[in-house]
Amino acid sequence: MAKLTAIERLKNLKKLLKIERDEDFRLYNELFLRVNLEQRKKNGVTWYPIKINSEELGSGDLLHLEIERTTLVDRPHQFTSGKNVSLFSNQQDEKQEITGTIKSVGKNSLKLIIHSDELPDWCYEGKLGLNVQFDDNSYQEMQRALDIVIDARGNRVSELREIIEGETTLTFKNVSEQIIIPQLNFSQNRAVRHVVSVNDIGVIHGPPGTGKTTSLVHAIRITLQTENQVLVCAPTNSAVDLLTEKLVGLGIDVIRLGHPARISEELMNSSIDGRVAASPYFKDIKNLRRNAEEYFRMAGKYKRVFGKEDAKQRASFYTEAKNCIKEAKLLEDYIIDELFNTTQVICCTPVTSTHRALYKKKFNTLFFDEASQALEPMVWIPLIKCNRLILSGDHFQLPPVVKSQEAKKGGLDLTILDKCIEFKEAVVLLNRQYRMNNAIMGFSNLYFYKSELVADDSVSEQLLHNDSTSYLSASIEFIDTAGCAFDEIQNPETLSHSNPKEGEILFKHLEQLLFDYSSIANLPLLDVGIISPYKEQREWLKEKVLEQNFDKSKLHSLSIKTIDGFQGEEKDVIYITLVRSNERQEIGFLNDLRRMNVAITRAKKKLVVIGDSATIGSNPFYKSFLEYCEEHGMYRTAWEWNL
Repeated sequence: MAKLTAIERLKNLKKLLKIERDEDFRLYNELFLRVNLEQRKKNGVTWYPIKINSEELGSGDLLHLEIERTTLVDRPHQFTSGKNVSLFSNQQDEKQEITGTIKSVGKNSLKLIIHSDELPDWCYEGKLGLNVQFDDNSYQEMQRALDIVIDARGNRVSELREIIEGETTLTFKNVSEQIIIPQLNFSQNRAVRHVVSVNDIGVIHGPPGTGKTTSLVHAIRITLQTENQVLVCAPTNSAVDLLTEKLVGLGIDVIRLGHPARISEELMNSSIDGRVAASPYFKDIKNLRRNAEEYFRMAGKYKRVFGKEDAKQRASFYTEAKNCIKEAKLLEDYIIDELFNTTQVICCTPVTSTHRALYKKKFNTLFFDEASQALEPMVWIPLIKCNRLILSGDHFQLPPVVKSQEAKKGGLDLTILDKCIEFKEAVVLLNRQYRMNNAIMGFSNLYFYKSELVADDSVSEQLLHNDSTSYLSASIEFIDTAGCAFDEIQNPETLSHSNPKEGEILFKHLEQLLFDYSSIANLPLLDVGIISPYKEQREWLKEKVLEQNFDKSKLHSLSIKTIDGFQGEEKDVIYITLVRSNERQEIGFLNDLRRMNVAITRAKKKLVVIGDSATIGSNPFYKSFLEYCEEHGMYRTAWEWNL
């Protein structure tokens, strides 16, 4: 079969994206549109009834609400920070709703930013609820970007299209070996010099704990010595926030572009609203708005007009108010235009790069972090504004989420990073990691990274406690539940799995670990993470952990999340509960080895994995992992806990 041209492949990619969008919408319909209110509540896509506990005007003159659900409390839900939702009333027959974006969310409460400066009157009449909305905007922007790339002829976009397809050779310029940043190691400095040398596309390959983001921000700093402004993107808001924080820490002038609800509180000073508020002209804007309010107030006194003079005076007040608002808007636009012309770094998600202030802007360089998680069309959204591309990520860690199996089989989950990692001359590997000791690093290093990683001396031998007589000194344990009848349980509504018996073993192990650790003097506080690939198990663990009587005297933090929730994080101790236990040897999500690579590389000093070897052992990856644990004397059985 003849190889597709770049344009043919992208046209096919556009079809796959449409299939993915339709599948995403179908799943949304199943959870939402085709079911009644009670079922939507059970599906976790609707909160009803709710109460508004507080409201205040926040950044950008948008209304901030604190909302609490009053029924089905503690039930899992689909509300997450950054999602768009609609606040609706069930009071009357006609549809009444107003849209907003979730700022932060807990089990039964959330903070919501409404896309308005005041609530409509119907919000005070009771019977309010919240619905998750389907986000079609990202699909539209990806399709639009693909159209531009497909139609491109004789310009830089068409050149980049052919380069990514491997049809045009990459070029590089010579760079001085004298570019050395003292706080970076050898491979990190090599990565920075590589970025400077790139004319077209470069890749910083950063396995877990190798300082990928640190290397990237220093490469951005060096690039700004020859370029006035660069565009920096990442597929998630948390990743964009981390980049912004590190860039600001280096003294770089940054705008963190995005909806206020999607920007962390600590970075609001770097947002457009924060930067405008810091302008010396902001006091003039405030005065103009204050004057406008006063004119509106005076005009409002003329509710009943009895004569021409009164009508004339009222019209005059309204005119003055509108002139003040117009002048304030012009001044604000001037400040924003100036910011976008002079700021060194624009930091945002790919979809946000379509912001009107960037509509006609061009950049020489796009830096794209966590590129393994981004669909190819997502990268093209900002790339069509740029001349060269620097990708940073690890194609052995979290892949992009693709919900349609048909689209996945067609190759929608093949990323630009996956394609460019094949261009050997484009890639530089960061090979020194600063997170895990040798034993924890060992299996991932062997299986994914051809044993090219080296643990830095500062972490290579770190243990919870350096005493060979204590199991605290064991870096990895696999606790085997085979033969214990710890069968998985599937929730018929969510189709997610849990394994309470496995969870009980986990808590018993953690209780013993904390007890033993607390009995030893002068040890530092522990950060502990519990990971499960299944949301149902995560929710069970979150509920039951409250009933445990752990010794918390040496516990600094305890987090319970799915694998995706721990991306970019590290803990002293990580527990992984694999959940799956059945006679059919079905392992579902556990087949996603890239996600498992993320899970087993979060621990710094101790990794404890609990699972059924009879279920997972037929898979080559888990078979190798079990052999690794046995080889290093770290294999245990659940029978040790007196079941």
